[in-house]
Amino acid sequence: MIVANELSLDRGAKNLIHSSSFTIHPNHKVGLVGANGCGKSSLFAALLGQLQPDSGSISLPGSWKIATVKQETPALEMSALDYVMDGDKEFRQLEQALAQARADNDGNEEAILINKIDAINGYSLPARAGELLHGLGFLQPQLSAPVKDFSGGWRMRLNLAQALISRADLLLLDEPTNHLDLDAVIWLQRWLKRFTGTLVLISHDRDFLDDVIGQILHIEQQRAKLYAGNYTAFERQRAEHLAQQDAQYQKQQKEIAHLTSFVDRFRAKASKAKQAQSRLKRLQKLPDLAPAHVDTQFTFTFEQPETLPYPLLSLTDSQCGYHQDAVILNQVNLTLVPGSRIGLLGRNGAGKSTLIKSLAGELALLQGERYCAQELKIGYFSQHQLEQLHAPSSAVAHILKAKPTLTELQARSFLGRFGFSGDQALGQVGTMSGGEKARLVLALIVLEKPQLLLLDEPTNHLDLEMRQALVLALQEFAGAIILIAHDRFLLESCVDEFYLVANSGVSDFSGDIDDYQQWLNDDKKQTGQGNKAAKENVVDKKQQRKEQAELRKKAAPLKKQADKFEQSIHQWQQSLQAVEAELADSEIYQSEHKKRLTELLKQQASLKQEIEAAEMEWMDIEEQIEEIMSQVSS
Repeated sequence: MIVANELSLDRGAKNLIHSSSFTIHPNHKVGLVGANGCGKSSLFAALLGQLQPDSGSISLPGSWKIATVKQETPALEMSALDYVMDGDKEFRQLEQALAQARADNDGNEEAILINKIDAINGYSLPARAGELLHGLGFLQPQLSAPVKDFSGGWRMRLNLAQALISRADLLLLDEPTNHLDLDAVIWLQRWLKRFTGTLVLISHDRDFLDDVIGQILHIEQQRAKLYAGNYTAFERQRAEHLAQQDAQYQKQQKEIAHLTSFVDRFRAKASKAKQAQSRLKRLQKLPDLAPAHVDTQFTFTFEQPETLPYPLLSLTDSQCGYHQDAVILNQVNLTLVPGSRIGLLGRNGAGKSTLIKSLAGELALLQGERYCAQELKIGYFSQHQLEQLHAPSSAVAHILKAKPTLTELQARSFLGRFGFSGDQALGQVGTMSGGEKARLVLALIVLEKPQLLLLDEPTNHLDLEMRQALVLALQEFAGAIILIAHDRFLLESCVDEFYLVANSGVSDFSGDIDDYQQWLNDDKKQTGQGNKAAKENVVDKKQQRKEQAELRKKAAPLKKQADKFEQSIHQWQQSLQAVEAELADSEIYQSEHKKRLTELLKQQASLKQEIEAAEMEWMDIEEQIEEIMSQVSS
């Protein structure tokens, strides 16, 4: 288990965690939350042995294997699949030792090493690595592509896959969803729920936390406190704690005022001096209670637009892309009116960002018509907006440039609503964190009073408190919103309708995120193909009774398919047992049987891959059957 005893961690002169004690038991899944800069990453560094406690201690079993996601990936020539397989260090060591044993013609050592590799399921490692990469959005041809060919975001996915495959006792994940789209986030949720080791997860995605973790370790006011339950349970417990703390604080303030008044009135009077001194001592012994508060106080709103034309923006029979040889979307017809709340769904690379760029006018249409209402102001948020901020300038300078009529005091007051307090508003943008840059871009958008918001992953760098403030602001916004996000809570809180971007088109999606997950399951074997409308993948409640009979029929062939897979798996397992029985005979490792040994090892690896793949197919089919039967019974 992980045990922290009176732990204190400092970074330079800043005290992050002070005299905190907690215990994380084996196989528990813990969410580590708190405001940006509170010490979450420093606690990870302490767990990894990279940062020593300033006082107290933090310990974990010495035998534990720890995995975390690398922050940098060199431009390597090795394939993506081989790079991910490197995450299983024990396998790679055994693989090298086996190659050496074969070079030395040491049959006994070779036999021992083969059994060790088999014991850790080493021969199924390529199949498992491939499955991880597919889940994280890689296509089959990309598995053999060199690491150097991938962009920074995709290399981070490779690093995540490498950590996941490591068979770690302790998995430390710091914002693993930041470089993922919604599809990969949904897949990662399912994977982490099945993970059997201990997990400590830093995330600002509340739905992701709710679905995966069972405890919350919260850092606030230099204290780390462990709460039972998921993030929603933590919020409820914390609210109750804050209410109690506030009541105690208000009561204490009244007592302090009373005692101070008595001391001030009677300290100089000889007849009352003793009583005044007694009350002064009592005043000094009162516990140091703080007023109840949350980590950040973001209070911004999107101001009422000066005009709300109808419609705001539309695309008619449009073709979107970068040039005629790179058409991404065809026949796009979309009209945005005040009050539109649209979330875009679709696989990575399907064209969601291309659509938003086309709507924003940053990308010229290859064909069709873009209508834009006169004097329409668009608030466009994307990751490249952060990069376009002027690094040497301050946040105040950006606000004054956008709105020269403001005074510096007004600009600083405005920025205070976005968490820029004191000298933070005067620091250079180049020294800001991703979260601070994202807040500054949002502040600049709010300043313009837009009628239309085009938001492409606006929460990537925002903490939980700022995300909550953004949700509240969007819910009150009077204009139109189009939103791309992997934050499920943000989507479900701010979106009224979904559009599916798939198969080079944009269509209405009549379901919710759960239905989209089912669509992904149905469509995953033919990425970018199939052209199924979303209405074919969701259950129309009005026709539910009629469809229950059809659902039962649908389950029947799936059951037959599952039975066939079970039979195949059974046959392959029998063949594998026969192969492994031969491999267990020491005679096979003599030099004269080298050819037969090679054949057997190939058969063993092939059979294990077949079994692994068939089991995955069988599990998917079983899940589909369970989902169908649950719909029938509902």
